[in-house]
Amino acid sequence: MIILMHSSKTMRPPTSGLAPTGTPALLDRAEELVAHLRAHSPSELARVMKVSDDLAAKVRDLHDEWSTKPDRQAPAAATFVGDIYSGLQVDTFSAADRAYADRHLRILSGLYGILRPFDGISPYRLEMGYRLQPGRHSNLYAFWGTAIAEQLPAKGRIVNLAANEYSRTVLPHVDAARVVTPRFLTVDAASGEAKFVVVHAKIARGAFARWLVTGRVKEGAIREFAEIGYRYDEALSTPAEPAFVCEEFGGKGLSVRLT
Repeated sequence: MIILMHSSKTMRPPTSGLAPTGTPALLDRAEELVAHLRAHSPSELARVMKVSDDLAAKVRDLHDEWSTKPDRQAPAAATFVGDIYSGLQVDTFSAADRAYADRHLRILSGLYGILRPFDGISPYRLEMGYRLQPGRHSNLYAFWGTAIAEQLPAKGRIVNLAANEYSRTVLPHVDAARVVTPRFLTVDAASGEAKFVVVHAKIARGAFARWLVTGRVKEGAIREFAEIGYRYDEALSTPAEPAFVCEEFGGKGLSVRLT
């Protein structure tokens, strides 16, 4: 089984904490992209990334400081900051969990393509959907082509917990019968209907990945997920898209936006 997640916009700077245990498989292509990003002025970055001029200047500095030197590296899953990673809680993984995650969990990234959770990375900002200056690097889907999917095993289940923007780099290039994409819904108190709530779903994706890793969950047991208030709902599910519904979301403490 391979579990797919995606990177986040916000990242922590490298610290003296947990050391990386691997090197990104497509690092040479990341270096190529960074060289291209460094050719963008702050005003061009502001337009491409739809951010303020002040933030664009900080992003330019971030890319100027990007490095493959060991003292500029930190594990990918400990570097990304966001609701998915709040749900993953990688800092609580045991050594055995980390080893299992490195074999089964993959993070899709605009800059690095695909990462194991404890591959060393340097902070950056490059979402998969960005359109850069015209040329080979302008469309990241064309730039990556099949390279990301080719890093995955040729057989076996793929549990897709990545946003569509990122899963587009994989799903067109693998057999659809291999892919399961869980959905996470919250019951609306007013209507009683199960609805998609972005923040809840992001945390749930991370919690689902954590459950798969720490529980060494087998493919046939995926429907048994019952963390942070979720339960499998057969009526709303299909084989390719199992649905999990919570009456009351139990992951509020995992996100600063919900506390």
